[in-house]
Amino acid sequence: MSSYQLSDATRARFDREVAKYPYELRQSAVMACLAIVQQEEGFVPRAAEDAIAAHLGMAPIAVYEVTTFYNMYNQRPVGKFKLGVCANLPCQLRDGQHALDHLCGKLGIEQGGTTADGLFTVQKTECLGACADSPVMLVNDRQMCSFMTNDRLDELVDVLRAEAAKA
Repeated sequence: MSSYQLSDATRARFDREVAKYPYELRQSAVMACLAIVQQEEGFVPRAAEDAIAAHLGMAPIAVYEVTTFYNMYNQRPVGKFKLGVCANLPCQLRDGQHALDHLCGKLGIEQGGTTADGLFTVQKTECLGACADSPVMLVNDRQMCSFMTNDRLDELVDVLRAEAAKA
């Protein structure tokens, strides 16, 4: 087991989240703590899960279960733009798999992969709760995109590339 050192600033952020719960329920802050680490690191290293577990007084496996259950936690580094395409049945019935395949083809990567330039990671996700707008996707776990035809996917990639070039 490798060691992960929480900075004083990170511990302070964790403690602000923990303070929202009664002491005996401090483990309820696990999702917020994972989000803090991901915000700081870009992903949640396995050793950070152990540090979170120690900070919250819970078993490391319990933290790992949360990290692996939710799509929003990255267990390895991802591109500047994480593109999550819904893979649940309603989206699949309305070309969700085609949208995923098109996006991967356009970017020259396999599902779950990251482009060589580090700009894009494409992942299959579970239900995003917008079945009527399928196929749907999320950009960086924040921006919902609906009715993602090939043209709309191509336009999105072009816009994000242009945004990255400006930065």
